[in-house]
Amino acid sequence: MLIDTHCHLDAAEFSPDRDAVHAAALVAGVERIVVPAVAVDNFLAVKTTVARYPGCVAAYGIHPLYVMSAKDEDLAVLRDWLRAEKPVAVGEIGLDYYVAGLDPERQAFFFVEQLKLAQEFNLPVLLHVRRAVDQVLKYLRRHPVRGGIAHAFNGSRQQAEEFIKLGFKLGFGGAMTFSGSTRIRDLAATLLLDAIVLETDAPDIPPAWLARGRNAPAELPRIAKVLAGLRAMAPDELAAITAANARHVLPGLG
Repeated sequence: MLIDTHCHLDAAEFSPDRDAVHAAALVAGVERIVVPAVAVDNFLAVKTTVARYPGCVAAYGIHPLYVMSAKDEDLAVLRDWLRAEKPVAVGEIGLDYYVAGLDPERQAFFFVEQLKLAQEFNLPVLLHVRRAVDQVLKYLRRHPVRGGIAHAFNGSRQQAEEFIKLGFKLGFGGAMTFSGSTRIRDLAATLLLDAIVLETDAPDIPPAWLARGRNAPAELPRIAKVLAGLRAMAPDELAAITAANARHVLPGLG
Protein backbone atom coordinates (compact mmCIF):
# COMPACT_ATOMS: atom_id res chain seq x y z
CA MET A 1 0.00 0.00 0.00
CA LEU A 2 2.04 2.91 -1.33
CA ILE A 3 1.44 6.65 -1.53
CA ASP A 4 3.03 8.76 -4.25
CA THR A 5 3.21 12.15 -2.55
CA HIS A 6 4.20 14.05 -5.70
CA CYS A 7 3.09 13.15 -9.23
CA HIS A 8 2.05 15.49 -12.04
CA LEU A 9 -0.48 13.08 -13.52
CA ASP A 10 -2.17 15.99 -15.31
CA ALA A 11 1.00 16.73 -17.33
CA ALA A 12 0.92 16.72 -21.13
CA GLU A 13 3.42 13.86 -21.19
CA PHE A 14 0.62 11.58 -19.98
CA SER A 15 -2.02 12.76 -22.47
CA PRO A 16 -1.58 9.79 -24.86
CA ASP A 17 -2.10 7.11 -22.19
CA ARG A 18 -3.14 8.63 -18.87
CA ASP A 19 -5.78 5.96 -18.24
CA ALA A 20 -3.19 3.22 -18.67
CA VAL A 21 -0.66 5.05 -16.48
CA HIS A 22 -3.17 5.30 -13.64
CA ALA A 23 -4.31 1.70 -14.07
CA ALA A 24 -0.71 0.49 -13.92
CA ALA A 25 -0.17 2.45 -10.70
CA LEU A 26 -3.19 0.79 -9.08
CA VAL A 27 -2.01 -2.66 -10.15
CA ALA A 28 1.41 -1.85 -8.67
CA GLY A 29 -0.18 -1.08 -5.30
CA VAL A 30 -0.05 2.73 -5.36
CA GLU A 31 -3.22 3.56 -3.45
CA ARG A 32 -2.93 7.36 -3.31
CA ILE A 33 -1.39 9.88 -5.70
CA VAL A 34 -0.98 13.55 -4.80
CA VAL A 35 -1.27 15.74 -7.91
CA PRO A 36 0.13 19.26 -7.31
CA ALA A 37 -0.68 22.22 -9.51
CA VAL A 38 2.00 24.58 -10.80
CA ALA A 39 0.03 27.60 -12.06
CA VAL A 40 -3.49 29.00 -12.16
CA ASP A 41 -3.71 27.87 -15.78
CA ASN A 42 -3.51 24.22 -14.80
CA PHE A 43 -5.80 24.26 -11.73
CA LEU A 44 -8.70 22.95 -13.80
CA ALA A 45 -6.56 20.19 -15.32
CA VAL A 46 -5.56 19.05 -11.85
CA LYS A 47 -9.17 19.13 -10.65
CA THR A 48 -10.33 17.14 -13.67
CA THR A 49 -7.55 14.59 -13.23
CA VAL A 50 -8.21 13.85 -9.57
CA ALA A 51 -11.96 13.66 -10.21
CA ARG A 52 -11.44 11.09 -12.96
CA TYR A 53 -8.94 8.80 -11.26
CA PRO A 54 -9.69 7.05 -7.95
CA GLY A 55 -7.09 7.54 -5.25
CA CYS A 56 -5.86 10.84 -6.67
CA VAL A 57 -6.01 14.04 -4.61
CA ALA A 58 -5.15 17.63 -5.46
CA ALA A 59 -2.87 20.36 -4.18
CA TYR A 60 -3.09 23.89 -5.58
CA GLY A 61 -0.31 26.44 -5.76
CA ILE A 62 1.96 28.52 -7.97
CA HIS A 63 5.35 26.94 -8.68
CA PRO A 64 8.46 29.17 -8.55
CA LEU A 65 9.23 28.39 -12.20
CA TYR A 66 5.90 29.99 -13.14
CA VAL A 67 5.97 33.14 -11.03
CA MET A 68 7.45 35.28 -13.79
CA SER A 69 4.32 34.77 -15.90
CA ALA A 70 1.92 34.82 -12.94
CA LYS A 71 -0.14 37.88 -12.04
CA ASP A 72 -0.56 39.22 -8.54
CA GLU A 73 -4.31 38.57 -8.93
CA ASP A 74 -3.54 34.85 -9.28
CA LEU A 75 -3.15 34.75 -5.51
CA ALA A 76 -6.81 35.72 -5.12
CA VAL A 77 -7.73 32.99 -7.58
CA LEU A 78 -5.69 30.53 -5.53
CA ARG A 79 -7.52 31.60 -2.36
CA ASP A 80 -10.85 30.93 -4.04
CA TRP A 81 -9.72 27.46 -5.13
CA LEU A 82 -8.41 26.60 -1.67
CA ARG A 83 -11.72 27.63 -0.15
CA ALA A 84 -13.89 25.81 -2.69
CA GLU A 85 -11.89 22.64 -3.37
CA LYS A 86 -10.40 21.84 0.05
CA PRO A 87 -7.18 20.30 -1.30
CA VAL A 88 -4.75 18.26 0.77
CA ALA A 89 -2.07 20.97 0.57
CA VAL A 90 -0.92 24.24 -0.93
CA GLY A 91 1.57 23.33 -3.62
CA GLU A 92 3.73 23.15 -5.46
CA ILE A 93 5.36 26.28 -4.02
CA GLY A 94 8.85 27.35 -3.03
CA LEU A 95 12.06 28.83 -4.40
CA ASP A 96 14.31 27.87 -7.30
CA TYR A 97 17.75 29.49 -7.52
CA TYR A 98 19.00 27.00 -10.10
CA VAL A 99 17.14 28.15 -13.22
CA ALA A 100 18.52 31.36 -14.70
CA GLY A 101 16.26 34.36 -15.25
CA LEU A 102 13.95 33.91 -12.27
CA ASP A 103 13.70 37.05 -10.13
CA PRO A 104 14.44 36.06 -6.50
CA GLU A 105 12.27 38.88 -5.16
CA ARG A 106 9.32 37.85 -7.33
CA GLN A 107 9.76 34.25 -6.17
CA ALA A 108 9.93 35.31 -2.54
CA PHE A 109 6.78 37.43 -2.88
CA PHE A 110 4.73 34.51 -4.23
CA PHE A 111 6.23 32.07 -1.75
CA VAL A 112 5.45 34.22 1.26
CA GLU A 113 1.93 35.04 0.09
CA GLN A 114 1.22 31.35 -0.43
CA LEU A 115 2.58 30.51 3.01
CA LYS A 116 0.10 33.05 4.37
CA LEU A 117 -2.69 31.29 2.49
CA ALA A 118 -1.57 27.97 3.97
CA GLN A 119 -1.80 29.59 7.40
CA GLU A 120 -5.24 31.00 6.60
CA PHE A 121 -6.62 27.62 5.55
CA ASN A 122 -4.54 25.57 8.01
CA LEU A 123 -3.07 23.50 5.19
CA PRO A 124 0.34 21.84 4.83
CA VAL A 125 2.54 22.83 1.90
CA LEU A 126 4.39 20.94 -0.84
CA LEU A 127 7.77 22.58 -1.28
CA HIS A 128 9.93 22.95 -4.37
CA VAL A 129 13.44 23.69 -3.11
CA ARG A 130 16.37 23.91 -5.52
CA ARG A 131 19.62 25.56 -4.45
CA ALA A 132 17.56 27.58 -1.98
CA VAL A 133 17.23 25.39 1.11
CA ASP A 134 18.40 27.94 3.67
CA GLN A 135 16.25 30.66 2.12
CA VAL A 136 13.16 28.43 2.19
CA LEU A 137 13.83 27.57 5.83
CA LYS A 138 14.17 31.28 6.62
CA TYR A 139 10.73 32.05 5.23
CA LEU A 140 9.17 29.03 6.93
CA ARG A 141 10.45 30.27 10.30
CA ARG A 142 8.99 33.71 9.61
CA HIS A 143 5.69 32.31 8.36
CA PRO A 144 5.17 28.97 10.11
CA VAL A 145 2.69 26.53 8.61
CA ARG A 146 1.35 23.16 9.73
CA GLY A 147 4.23 21.32 8.10
CA GLY A 148 4.25 19.61 4.75
CA ILE A 149 6.73 17.90 2.45
CA ALA A 150 10.10 19.10 1.19
CA HIS A 151 9.76 17.52 -2.25
CA ALA A 152 12.81 15.87 -3.89
CA PHE A 153 14.96 16.67 -0.88
CA ASN A 154 18.59 17.28 -1.77
CA GLY A 155 19.98 19.21 1.16
CA SER A 156 22.38 18.47 3.98
CA ARG A 157 21.73 16.46 7.13
CA GLN A 158 21.57 19.66 9.17
CA GLN A 159 19.05 21.16 6.75
CA ALA A 160 17.00 17.96 6.85
CA GLU A 161 16.87 18.19 10.63
CA GLU A 162 15.70 21.80 10.43
CA PHE A 163 12.81 20.82 8.13
CA ILE A 164 11.88 18.01 10.50
CA LYS A 165 11.84 20.44 13.46
CA LEU A 166 9.35 22.56 11.50
CA GLY A 167 7.00 19.61 11.04
CA PHE A 168 8.04 18.57 7.54
CA LYS A 169 8.59 15.19 5.94
CA LEU A 170 11.25 14.74 3.27
CA GLY A 171 10.39 13.35 -0.15
CA PHE A 172 12.66 10.72 -1.71
CA GLY A 173 12.25 9.31 -5.20
CA GLY A 174 14.12 8.63 -8.41
CA ALA A 175 17.32 10.51 -7.53
CA MET A 176 17.88 8.10 -4.65
CA THR A 177 18.08 5.12 -7.04
CA PHE A 178 21.36 6.25 -8.62
CA SER A 179 24.43 4.70 -7.02
CA GLY A 180 26.31 7.96 -7.49
CA SER A 181 23.79 9.94 -5.41
CA THR A 182 25.80 9.23 -2.28
CA ARG A 183 24.54 12.10 -0.11
CA ILE A 184 20.87 11.46 -0.89
CA ARG A 185 21.29 7.72 -0.38
CA ASP A 186 23.05 8.25 2.93
CA LEU A 187 20.27 10.50 4.17
CA ALA A 188 17.60 8.09 2.94
CA ALA A 189 19.35 5.26 4.79
CA THR A 190 19.97 7.01 8.09
CA LEU A 191 17.36 9.71 8.76
CA LEU A 192 14.57 8.82 11.15
CA LEU A 193 12.18 6.71 9.11
CA ASP A 194 9.16 8.66 10.33
CA ALA A 195 10.57 11.72 8.50
CA ILE A 196 10.51 10.10 5.04
CA VAL A 197 7.81 9.89 2.37
CA LEU A 198 7.99 8.44 -1.13
CA GLU A 199 7.38 10.22 -4.42
CA THR A 200 7.99 9.92 -8.14
CA ASP A 201 7.61 13.51 -9.42
CA ALA A 202 6.40 11.77 -12.57
CA PRO A 203 6.86 12.42 -15.43
CA ASP A 204 10.12 13.96 -14.14
CA ILE A 205 13.10 12.68 -12.09
CA PRO A 206 13.09 9.17 -13.58
CA PRO A 207 14.82 6.42 -11.58
CA ALA A 208 18.08 4.90 -12.76
CA TRP A 209 16.49 2.01 -14.65
CA LEU A 210 14.46 4.28 -16.98
CA ALA A 211 17.55 5.80 -18.61
CA ARG A 212 16.05 9.31 -18.70
CA GLY A 213 12.72 8.04 -19.97
CA ARG A 214 9.31 9.18 -18.77
CA ASN A 215 8.73 8.50 -15.09
CA ALA A 216 5.37 7.14 -13.89
CA PRO A 217 3.68 6.39 -10.56
CA ALA A 218 3.90 2.64 -11.23
CA GLU A 219 7.66 2.97 -10.62
CA LEU A 220 7.03 3.71 -6.94
CA PRO A 221 7.22 0.08 -5.71
CA ARG A 222 10.67 -0.33 -7.20
CA ILE A 223 11.76 3.02 -5.76
CA ALA A 224 10.44 1.83 -2.39
CA LYS A 225 12.41 -1.40 -2.77
CA VAL A 226 15.61 0.61 -3.26
CA LEU A 227 14.93 2.56 -0.07
CA ALA A 228 14.10 -0.64 1.79
CA GLY A 229 17.41 -2.10 0.64
CA LEU A 230 19.32 0.96 1.83
CA ARG A 231 17.67 0.61 5.23
CA ALA A 232 17.94 -3.20 5.37
CA MET A 233 14.22 -3.67 5.95
CA ALA A 234 11.33 -5.45 4.27
CA PRO A 235 9.71 -3.51 1.40
CA ASP A 236 6.20 -4.10 2.80
CA GLU A 237 7.18 -2.63 6.14
CA LEU A 238 8.83 0.34 4.42
CA ALA A 239 5.70 0.93 2.33
CA ALA A 240 3.42 0.85 5.38
CA ILE A 241 5.54 3.27 7.41
CA THR A 242 6.04 5.79 4.61
CA ALA A 243 2.31 5.69 3.81
CA ALA A 244 1.53 6.39 7.47
CA ASN A 245 4.02 9.28 7.38
CA ALA A 246 2.27 10.73 4.34
CA ARG A 247 -1.14 10.49 6.01
CA HIS A 248 0.23 12.13 9.13
CA VAL A 249 1.61 15.17 7.32
CA LEU A 250 -1.26 15.36 4.79
CA PRO A 251 -4.37 14.59 6.86
CA GLY A 252 -6.59 15.16 3.84
CA LEU A 253 -5.35 11.87 2.36
CA GLY A 254 -7.76 10.05 4.67
